[in-house]
Amino acid sequence: MPPPILWVSAVTKTYKTGFTALQAIDLAIERGEIFALLGPNGAGKTTLISIICGIVTMTSGQVRVDGHDIGGAYRAARSMIGLVPQEIALDFFTTVWNTVSFSRGLFGKRPNPAYIESLLRDLSLWDKRDSRVIELSGGMKRRVMIAKALSHEPELLFLDEPTAGVDVGLRRDMWALVRRLRDKGVTVILTTHYIDEAEEMADRVGVIDGGRLLLVEKTAKLMRKLGKRRLTLVLQHRMATIPPELAGWPIELEADGQQLVYSFDANAEDTGIPALLRLLGEKGIDFKDLDTSRSSLEDIFVSLVERAA
Repeated sequence: MPPPILWVSAVTKTYKTGFTALQAIDLAIERGEIFALLGPNGAGKTTLISIICGIVTMTSGQVRVDGHDIGGAYRAARSMIGLVPQEIALDFFTTVWNTVSFSRGLFGKRPNPAYIESLLRDLSLWDKRDSRVIELSGGMKRRVMIAKALSHEPELLFLDEPTAGVDVGLRRDMWALVRRLRDKGVTVILTTHYIDEAEEMADRVGVIDGGRLLLVEKTAKLMRKLGKRRLTLVLQHRMATIPPELAGWPIELEADGQQLVYSFDANAEDTGIPALLRLLGEKGIDFKDLDTSRSSLEDIFVSLVERAA
C-alpha cells in the first residue's frame, strides 16, 4: 500500500494565552480521496489546515506532505498544496488572468496559458478573464480564489468552508470540479457546514471538536455503524404527553403531538417494532400513517459531539 499523501502525528497547538486549539491530532490521508473534516465553529478545523499549510506554527508534533516534512522541507511540501481559505484575499485591481497566472509563477511553475485557460473555463471564469477582480461579484471572487489555489497544479487541495454563503450555481460547479480533480488523482480535504454535501461527496469523514479528533471513518461505514432509523407514526389523535407505558422506549413526540417517533438500530436482529405496534394497539393509540427513514450524517455528527461534551 502506498504511503499516505498527508501524515499528521501528535500535532498540538497551544497559544500564549494558554488556550489549546489542538490536542495530539493523528491523521493519515490517502492519495486521491475526498476527506471531509466536520466540526462546530472553534473546533480546530481551520487551525489544523493552517498548520499543514505552514500559516500557523504547531506547538508540537510532525506533519509530512508526500514525505516532505513541513518544517525541514517547507518549500517542497507547500508546493504540493493548494488552499482555498474562508476569507477572500485577492488583489482587487488586477485582472483575473493576471492574478491566476501570477499565483502559478509564485510556486516556480513555468507559464502554461493552455492550463490557465482550461482552469478558467472549468470555473466559468473565461468570459471574465480580462475583468479586474474588483468588478466581480462575491461568487465570482470565490471562483478566482479556487483558480488561484489550483494554478500551480497541486496534488493536495484544501477547501475551507468552500461553499459557505455562495450561490447555488457555484456550489454545483464546485462539486463537479472536485469530482474531476479526484478523477485526475488530486486529493481533496474540505471543511464544511453542509453535512449533506460531505455525506454525498466524501470517501471518509473526520469529526473534530474541542481540538480533539473524535473519529475518522469511511462515510458509508459510519452511516452503517452509527446511523439509526426512525419510525414515524402519524397519530389519529393529538397526544399531549407520552403515556407512562411507553416511558422506557426511545420515543419522542413531534409535530405538536401529531407524530410519535421511535428510533431503532436497523442492524439489530430485533428492531422492537412489532412489540411497539402491539403495545400501541393494546393501549388504544391509533395511527393513520407510518414511515421509516434513516439518520443523516448530521444526526450522527450531533450525537458524537454531544457524547464527547
